[in-house]
Amino acid sequence: VQLVESGGGLVQPGGSLRLSCAASGFTVSTYAMSWYRQAPGKEREWVAGIFSDGRTYYDDSVKGRFAISRDNAKNTGYLQMNSLNPEDTAVYLCRAYRVNQYWGKGTQVTVSS
Repeated sequence: VQLVESGGGLVQPGGSLRLSCAASGFTVSTYAMSWYRQAPGKEREWVAGIFSDGRTYYDDSVKGRFAISRDNAKNTGYLQMNSLNPEDTAVYLCRAYRVNQYWGKGTQVTVSS
């Protein structure tokens, strides 16, 4: 069982990135999935979530800029991030949960000019 994030990198303020969270060993469509982020010296914080029925939820800090989605055929979750600013710089991690939970190891997102 594994979750692997990808798609992070260095982007200028105002830019966009799409993060992926590829699952193996279980079926993503039957799990809720969330994205979290952790900046240096700060607590891990929840960013966005999608339930197995497709309902989505966002932290106020990213609402209107980020979009969480899932491709069941690819067994992969996504986080589309637009209008990025330096405060979005962090390691982004995905989590899949039902009765049990799985975490990925994260992907670094750096927003800087």
